[in-house]
Amino acid sequence: MIAFDNSYARLPDRFFARLDPTPVKAPALIKVNEPLARELGLDPADIDADVVAGNRIPQGAQPIAQAYAGHQFGHFTPQLGDGRAILLGEVVGRDGVRRDIQLKGSGPTPWSRQGDGRAALGPVLREYLISEAMHAIGVPTTRTLAAATTGEWVFREGALPGAVLARVAASHIRVGTFQYFAARSDMEAVKLLADHAIARHYPAAAKATNPYRALLEAVVARQAPLIAQWLHIGFIHGVMNTDNCAISGETIDYGPCAFLDAYDPAAVFSSIDQGGRYAYGNQPRIAQWNLARLAETLLPLLAEEEQAAIDSAQEALAGFGPQFQAAYLGGLRRKLGLTTEQEGDAALVQDLLQRMADNQADFTLTFRALCDAAAGPEGDAAVRALFTDPGAYDAWAPAWRQRLAAEPAADRPAAMRATNPALIPRNHLVEEAIVAAVAREDFQPFESLLAVVTRPFDDQPEAARYALPPRPEQRVLQTFCGT
Repeated sequence: MIAFDNSYARLPDRFFARLDPTPVKAPALIKVNEPLARELGLDPADIDADVVAGNRIPQGAQPIAQAYAGHQFGHFTPQLGDGRAILLGEVVGRDGVRRDIQLKGSGPTPWSRQGDGRAALGPVLREYLISEAMHAIGVPTTRTLAAATTGEWVFREGALPGAVLARVAASHIRVGTFQYFAARSDMEAVKLLADHAIARHYPAAAKATNPYRALLEAVVARQAPLIAQWLHIGFIHGVMNTDNCAISGETIDYGPCAFLDAYDPAAVFSSIDQGGRYAYGNQPRIAQWNLARLAETLLPLLAEEEQAAIDSAQEALAGFGPQFQAAYLGGLRRKLGLTTEQEGDAALVQDLLQRMADNQADFTLTFRALCDAAAGPEGDAAVRALFTDPGAYDAWAPAWRQRLAAEPAADRPAAMRATNPALIPRNHLVEEAIVAAVAREDFQPFESLLAVVTRPFDDQPEAARYALPPRPEQRVLQTFCGT
């Protein structure tokens, strides 16, 4: 029994379309995330293949497909919507937090734009692995409750096995949701949506002199540290369209996402990002651009006079840069074992990153190896080995050690290990798990990788191969969104 309480479904009908998932031929459960189920107050036994695949609607669910618009690679599309996802409803977990349960790949909706509304097995497994790894690292994210195969084929570049993902999110309200109504000059709906977002995510904003200015400031304050956290772990979202920017401040929509191996701020993996708009190093700028699009939709609510509204929006948006920089530099300080702030820290960090880029140093391994190097020069060998020219590290390390000596050193390596993951879902390992499942119906590589990446900060000697960067023939050069 799932205790649904569906607040979004109580909004006016123009916010969504009411429809059930399309049943599938032969659903089979891949996996249920039992710890998450219990956190939501659910009995994992109630989450069976028929529920996940959409063949059986749980009592209390009110299935809807949400309407939204969005800027895709800078170009505005006034109507997108949930083309292959259906929101079953909302539950309030044991922690008192309200969350959506959505089925992704559950069949066509009015927003499908001639698509099949389905998901292939590979992207479902990718989202399961990466969203759960992100959660384990501590990055705000949607999560995966369960996944199931459908017993049917979907057709992309060829015939692929179909699957459905049960996704859990703080909500599925996006910047593009506001854009959908603003594009139609439906300010009544924009206000209703803003009020709903405030009540659900930012209740303190309701007490502000201008709740809508406070809402915008609150979303900025969530997005700035989120993007900094992405950069701290080498994560590239790949498709930062405004319909993939959640008002809640969670990472949402794991399509052509990837993690850096060698550090490269210009890195792009997404097959659809031909111009590098969403490259690793561009993500802060794009996040601020997306927030500006949100501000545009809220202008009539910020002030009656147009210039006053623009000024208010610009003041709120101006907070992004300083908040991002503080979060970004603060996180990098922690990755280097620093607990205090000193002038010159930014230059020290940027010097290391430039040397890493110039020498193709693996991002994750470099910072993890620095944990041992922080204990003394005897740890330097492991770091030096990651640079094509070890002298580049040798030239940087004395300034780092001098900076470390300027503050207390209590248990520094352990503190660094708690912020520098040893294990991430490396692209070639994700691909290996997907190929095994798709080509051979072998889910053991998926299970093994999931077990490893959900303990990202633990040294796992038995899982040593999962920490290694890819060999040249294993490198993944492109990732795909799966639609």
